[in-house]
Amino acid sequence: MSPKSRLYTLVKAWKNKPFQEARDACSESWLSLSPEEIAEQQSWSKRQEISHEPIFNLKGTKLTGSLYRPLLEAKDTQLLRLFMEGLDTITFWHRSGRSISGVLPISLHALSSKNCVDALIELILNSRLPVGSVSLGIQQLSKTRLMPNSEDGLSRIRRLGVGLHLLDFARTLPEINLLEKFKLEGIHIALPQFRNQDLPVALISQIKSAGTEIYASDLTLVNDLENAKRLQVDYCYGGLMMSPVSRNQIFHINDSRIAKAIFSLHSHNNLNQNGDK
Repeated sequence: MSPKSRLYTLVKAWKNKPFQEARDACSESWLSLSPEEIAEQQSWSKRQEISHEPIFNLKGTKLTGSLYRPLLEAKDTQLLRLFMEGLDTITFWHRSGRSISGVLPISLHALSSKNCVDALIELILNSRLPVGSVSLGIQQLSKTRLMPNSEDGLSRIRRLGVGLHLLDFARTLPEINLLEKFKLEGIHIALPQFRNQDLPVALISQIKSAGTEIYASDLTLVNDLENAKRLQVDYCYGGLMMSPVSRNQIFHINDSRIAKAIFSLHSHNNLNQNGDK
């Protein structure tokens, strides 16, 4: 094997190696960490392993983004650190030659705090990511109303070129008002809630006509994927498409073969039915 080939093999093996946490050689007592902090440090590697949920186009033929799952249930004391980890991952993808946009969930409670918004803005600016690489996924709006402080925080972050998404869209009045006021880039609809209900086709068509993209989330059954097709959503994600992966595994994802197979099968059946007619 030539030196050049050997170097190529070593670099390729390093890129495919799962991300591992760098541990301090000193003892935990020297670090003076509490049991909670030690547990948090030990879980950091696990978050790097399976924390990114791939988002695909409707037919599952193209990876279009990722949802950073650790932020979905982040505590106030964890928020900024997890947000920084999410930005670091998007930067890692961008510098490695694959620009993958990331949706970073954030609660309204955090957006109502000026200090928290100041810190988020500083992290986003320091990341130096291109416009469109980062989107905030607003949570818990269906459970509370949008406060003036939260609106101010959203406006400040929006001026940085950060996209705004609405997670777990439940068709409530506060959510509709937010859509009209901020012209959000995307809304995420959990399709399992419509397995035994009528699909809001008219509402979704109205939202799409205003320029907002539709994301179908939590797809776990074939019925969910069929509903996504009926709603003509733009993007899909969930266990049926692909389970969460590590940031290194994202590089090897080109499509969701399960979704492609299901769509191909349905298209074939539809052609046969039309032919029989």
